[in-house]
Amino acid sequence: MTNRTRPVWLPWLTLRGGMFLLAGSTLAVLGVVLGRRDLLFVAALLLVLPMVALVFVSVRPVRVEVRRAVFPSVVAAGESALVSLRVRNLSPRPVFGARWRDTVSGAIRPPERRDLPTLDRRGSGADGGPDSARVDYPVLPPTRGLYSSGPLQLGRRDPFGLAFHERPVGDPHDFVVTPRVTTLPGSGLAVVSGDGASREALRNISPNADELIAREYRPGDPLRRVNWRATARHGELMVRQEEQRSNPEARLVLDTTPLDARPGARLRGIRSFELAIEIAASVGVHLIGAGFRMQLVETGPSQIAPGAERERGGLRGDAPVYFDVGGERPLLEALATVQPIAAVHGDDPPWRSMGTGQSPTIAILVETDARGLADLRALRERSHPAIAFVLETMSSGSVATLREAGWRCILVNAAADIPEAWDSALRGGSGRDGDRDA
Repeated sequence: MTNRTRPVWLPWLTLRGGMFLLAGSTLAVLGVVLGRRDLLFVAALLLVLPMVALVFVSVRPVRVEVRRAVFPSVVAAGESALVSLRVRNLSPRPVFGARWRDTVSGAIRPPERRDLPTLDRRGSGADGGPDSARVDYPVLPPTRGLYSSGPLQLGRRDPFGLAFHERPVGDPHDFVVTPRVTTLPGSGLAVVSGDGASREALRNISPNADELIAREYRPGDPLRRVNWRATARHGELMVRQEEQRSNPEARLVLDTTPLDARPGARLRGIRSFELAIEIAASVGVHLIGAGFRMQLVETGPSQIAPGAERERGGLRGDAPVYFDVGGERPLLEALATVQPIAAVHGDDPPWRSMGTGQSPTIAILVETDARGLADLRALRERSHPAIAFVLETMSSGSVATLREAGWRCILVNAAADIPEAWDSALRGGSGRDGDRDA
């Protein structure tokens, strides 16, 4: 704790230096009382040496260059990452006896202070020469978020080990910790019975149209488009041509405006919100991996795509954010920094940017007020199917209101329940929501 509050320019004495001062002070008192000049001489020597050591470590700071990287640059919460530091000497003198420790933001605990390998005087060679050293250490971020690693704290002692001085060197480096992703059962297609808005419109306009036109397979085509009958007839892999006109979409509604801010319920609400983020990450990655263009809607002002025109919330007119096929990583990076936010009240009409037609909709709800419930009831008309993963913070009355509006509500109490809840959604059941009715 002392190291964190001490000014960076202030050196300090080691235990040995403190003992020198104590011994020198004691001998000085004895020399004065006993009239012994020899004791006074030794006392002066013991008192001066620590002072000289403090000056020595202050006026000759270590000059180095620090390059840092985090592998991987994006890591899931609870998984390990490696912080790699390359330290290179920039002075014409060798660096020896230095010690280092790193700083990391958040709840990550960096390693204790360690010895830095000896660095030769500055050379003109490439990285990895005798004038540089590499030090690595693992980090284990417990929760999602944006973390910062650095700067490096580099310290040195005097030759007698009486004083120590530590200075920050190098620049910090940010890395993203994404939410945990739970692997979900099924292909993700059973939940969404439609094949996309464009294909549904084609069926309504021309129900007798031939939808079995096939073309040869091209690299990148999803296997779900394979037309096996045409493949057997032509002797080569064929895919359905009409899928080019299809635009399969799914809508994910994330509740970012929890209501209860009471101190006793705050911790419970935070746990529920983190669970909601993990559900959104798991479902979103699953649907994108299944070939869907996913529309992410926040109930509060957008944090994923902030801007002057994104201040009302996705259910009240803000344009939703889309994640296309291959967008799993952008989705996870976007969810890494989403936090609970206050709802913005106004008279803006909903659905201004939702488009027309029905899309599969999956809502993850933490706690919803009357206006939010009204918006979800209206959204039901544009959703098929309409599935709501409700957390324990949702009231029974709110869940009953959603069911009356046609939402299929499935209770999720913990991360371990996510696969079972998704399987229940695939089967069209109510999952564990019977517990809520009780």
